[in-house]
Amino acid sequence: MRVLLVGAGGVGTAITRIAARRPFFEAMVVADYDPARAAAAVAALDGDDRFTAASVDASDQAAVRDLLVRHGCDVLLNATDPRFVLPLFEAAHASGATYVDMAMSLSHPHPDRPYEECGVKLGDAQFARAGQWAESGALALVGMGVEPGLSDVFARYAADELFDDIEEIGIRDGANLTVDGLDFAPSFNIWTTIEECLNPPVVYEADRGWYTTAPFSEPEVFDFPEGIGEVECVNVEHEEVLLVPRWVDARKVTFKYGLGKEFVDTLRTLHRLELDRTSPVTVPTAGGPVAVSPRDVVAACLPDPASLGDRMRGKTCAGTWVRGTKDGAPREVYLYHVVDNEWSMAEYGSQAVVWQTAVNPVVALELLAGGVWSGTGVLGPEAFPARPFLDLLTEYGSPWGLREQ
Repeated sequence: MRVLLVGAGGVGTAITRIAARRPFFEAMVVADYDPARAAAAVAALDGDDRFTAASVDASDQAAVRDLLVRHGCDVLLNATDPRFVLPLFEAAHASGATYVDMAMSLSHPHPDRPYEECGVKLGDAQFARAGQWAESGALALVGMGVEPGLSDVFARYAADELFDDIEEIGIRDGANLTVDGLDFAPSFNIWTTIEECLNPPVVYEADRGWYTTAPFSEPEVFDFPEGIGEVECVNVEHEEVLLVPRWVDARKVTFKYGLGKEFVDTLRTLHRLELDRTSPVTVPTAGGPVAVSPRDVVAACLPDPASLGDRMRGKTCAGTWVRGTKDGAPREVYLYHVVDNEWSMAEYGSQAVVWQTAVNPVVALELLAGGVWSGTGVLGPEAFPARPFLDLLTEYGSPWGLREQ
């Protein structure tokens, strides 16, 4: 397997550090818009000659395709933000490469009833191309991070091994992470965080299909394991709600994120001030007018999440809560994966949230390389057997847990 990794930010760099310990691939080209960032990711790997650095504009489909062909890469792993999903997805298909991402193509709210009906859903643009991918015998594995990704694997595992009938699958994400000296410091890409938190959340019900609700709606307190404790979680737009029902039979699917009141209030303020906008506004400067996206300005004003590891304390938990029946009796479980920032920094030099995101696509690549996972078309993690993934994740030194509720 020869991999083109596009994106050498926090998650991309963590991917290289995790992959460097595994023998399943022949080469990995680490490409970024900023050549210095790609070079730094490769330089940190103690001379592992399987890794090389390159420069590429992820929005330039032709340039990405040329890079894939030039290096003979048969897999494109997308570690950029969701704005670049479609050009990378199309470049992989054009070159015949397998495509893997950790987030899907962007949604667009319903023009008239955004908090009741879906407009363009997350991943719609990719699933619209599923037939062409299948006809060409190629695979696009979409949503293969931690959430979406591991959370979807948990849903498939629950359906296959833990339940006869599933009433509800609810992804629940929470943490007790703090950053020394900073009151507001998102632990993940703020561009993506704003996108998923301020868009209308999607809910799935079998007798109704997909529908939307208001951001931060239906708050609930969820008790997270391994000392994290109770965190208030709210509805947030996320890929799992669009993925799970395609392959797993459940009467309801939700995603709720433990953001905390202060974080929610900050995001609401950004929205009221229209600082979450992606369309450019014209800003006067000494050098003349400049067109700039307000959301990009917010991102530029905040610290890079990948740089916060040394100041971060606590744990992050990603998991899937499932309620249904087994052998005629009610059952309720929480399948989860916890990463302690102290451990991930000591072991890999990566903060907990980016490391937890990064480990899952590497596990998936190893399963694809060994033929344990295979398929054609546009598929989510739920389309593959869960047990091999969970066993290999444990082998990577990061076990998962199951709690009876």
